[in-house]
Amino acid sequence: MPAPPDAEESLRELRDLASSAGAEIVGEVLQHSPEPDPATLVGKGKVHEVRAAARSGRAQVVIFDQDLTPTQLRNLEQSLGLRVLDRTQLILDIFARRARSREGQLQVELAQLTYLLPRLGGRGNVLSRLGGGIGTRGPGEQQLESDRRRIRKRIQNLRQAIERVRTERALHRARRRKQQYLTAALVGYTNAGKSTLFNALTAAQAVVSARLFATLDPTVRLLRLPSRRRVLLSDTVGFIRKLPPHLIAAFRATLEELEDAALLLHVMDASDSARDEKEAAVEDLLEIMGLANAPCLRVWNKIDLLPDAQRKLLANHSSALGVSAVTGEGLPELKEHIDRALVNDPLIEAELQVPAEDGYLLALLHRQGKIISQHMDGTRLILRASLPKSVHERIVAAALKTEKIAPPR
Repeated sequence: MPAPPDAEESLRELRDLASSAGAEIVGEVLQHSPEPDPATLVGKGKVHEVRAAARSGRAQVVIFDQDLTPTQLRNLEQSLGLRVLDRTQLILDIFARRARSREGQLQVELAQLTYLLPRLGGRGNVLSRLGGGIGTRGPGEQQLESDRRRIRKRIQNLRQAIERVRTERALHRARRRKQQYLTAALVGYTNAGKSTLFNALTAAQAVVSARLFATLDPTVRLLRLPSRRRVLLSDTVGFIRKLPPHLIAAFRATLEELEDAALLLHVMDASDSARDEKEAAVEDLLEIMGLANAPCLRVWNKIDLLPDAQRKLLANHSSALGVSAVTGEGLPELKEHIDRALVNDPLIEAELQVPAEDGYLLALLHRQGKIISQHMDGTRLILRASLPKSVHERIVAAALKTEKIAPPR
């Protein structure tokens, strides 16, 4: 009997995860069962089948596409005689390889130790082996050989360090608000092309790769919109189905950037056959983080990979905006949509009377607004401009304070 489509897609994703971790896949086994076996997840018969396939392919590691309990992990390693990883540990291993900043490394290590703590007693000598390969990257074998007390102490220290990171990030966000910077954040499934889109919008040089979780440490760059408003755009870690809950908790300091964003850009791969399921997975995770009602703009990326018929169908039946970060198609329209969607600091039109010699205020208007019309009235320049409400308020305050400018009408 063929596997259901969702099982095939999940297995394909596990294959991509394993490849991203540096594994060479020598075989796959799919289990059909109404209920998981409490001892081995897959049952004794399937364990024998997996063991035979692993020996035939000379496998060194067996990876399961489910989270395993400590008992299941212990029983499987004893029965198979091989290192066994579940989906969570595989994702943690990839994160450990990709974390570059000190902050990212702290968050990954916390997630790894939180995962490993209840499994220390069950894995025995397997965890204490020295060596390379997937499943061995991270906090180090020294921690794994230490007792639970030392592990708990390390977790406590990591949480305190991450709390300091949260405090520092909160100060950065407060400074941005004081400087009246709006923020927007790219969110989406891993490998949806967020970093490529980020680079195309901001002319940044963020790492772009077809590997899953190529972006782990968040990057922030300035984005100038058609209205000349300046927005700080964040490129964040990609989401994935069945993302470990304690990984979300560990990355709380980073994900708080999403909570502070005035707008989320939900980026989806338009060419992915499983795009609807992945879109739903991202929305579920946003709901878990309390962001289900956050202002959000849906963006279909990679439309250059779609046949013309599918592109027309997408344009006619989707509320999302189609773009190609590679060819640049749709990017001007996307910036216009971002401009209109930023309701926290809406654009307004106002008439201003500015002394012709006031270079500072004229530069401010040209830098952060768009001049619609202008004419001279004696020594004053009469301007009609489109500008952010925050800039308008600054100009009104300046007018009342210095009386250099007539109050806007």
